[in-house]
Amino acid sequence: MKIAKQIIENGIYGLAVGDALGVPYEFQQRARIAAAPCVDMIGFGTFEKPAGTWSDDTSMTLASLDGLSEMRKDSDYTTVMNKFVAWLNCGDYTVDGVFDVGRTCMDAIMKYARGITPLECGGRGEFANGNGSLMRILPSVLYALAKGLGDDFLDNMSSLTHGHAISKAACRIYARVVKAIIEKGDKAIMLAAADNQGQEVFNRLKAANFYKLPESEIKSSGYVVDTLEAALWCFFNTGNYKDCVLKAVNLGQDTDTVAAIAGSLAGLYYGKESIPAAWVETLRGKELIDGLIEKFYNRVRGKDGV
Repeated sequence: MKIAKQIIENGIYGLAVGDALGVPYEFQQRARIAAAPCVDMIGFGTFEKPAGTWSDDTSMTLASLDGLSEMRKDSDYTTVMNKFVAWLNCGDYTVDGVFDVGRTCMDAIMKYARGITPLECGGRGEFANGNGSLMRILPSVLYALAKGLGDDFLDNMSSLTHGHAISKAACRIYARVVKAIIEKGDKAIMLAAADNQGQEVFNRLKAANFYKLPESEIKSSGYVVDTLEAALWCFFNTGNYKDCVLKAVNLGQDTDTVAAIAGSLAGLYYGKESIPAAWVETLRGKELIDGLIEKFYNRVRGKDGV
């Protein structure tokens, strides 16, 4: 599949803006946010960071972009893991230093730094199903689509940090929705793409009424099942980028990641131009983002000769 540069920009900017929108509200409960809901991009809050600051969601996504861009073969997972180490240890792919690092991601990166093979680094236990691979899987999905790679590649990319079947299934479900968006399907087709991938914990996605569920039945925790459901629910229940990511943040709890994932889908569907211009202007580190998008685009279209 041909992946245009605009598609990459749509998804990455959608993700980064959603992430930055949610950072000030992370860990806040829904009822507290409801008293003063998110209506715009603000600064400080939970992590005391200036407006437009992204978190680990965007950092690991950018690290993935960079690592995938330098792959000499499609099984060279060390390139991506090396970028994760550079992020965690040196603050690469950040605008304000490393913060808000998930335990499972940190453990996996530390294993790799100690010499463990990349595909053996990700947590495989039932309680290692945070959203850390889902939040950064977009570049891997785009790479797989461009190169004609299958589920094994996505499973392996998830396994760099999250190796349990549930986490890998979440990435595959997300990948199918992304593919449906790029193929310009309507939302009914995208709904059908979000099946359970053989994991019963995702059965709600197969129900015809899932997207009609009230907000009270949507969880927004860091558990990958909750995160994926919340992001999809926000995407399918709104009609533009702004409403989608605001709804995601106002769910509370893991606000940055839910908004990042929902934002990536909304960015792909509605386009970068749909993102409020003031939010894009406020987003920090755009030069870094643009450079890595260009590098990745050159890789997936073969300009670098690889």
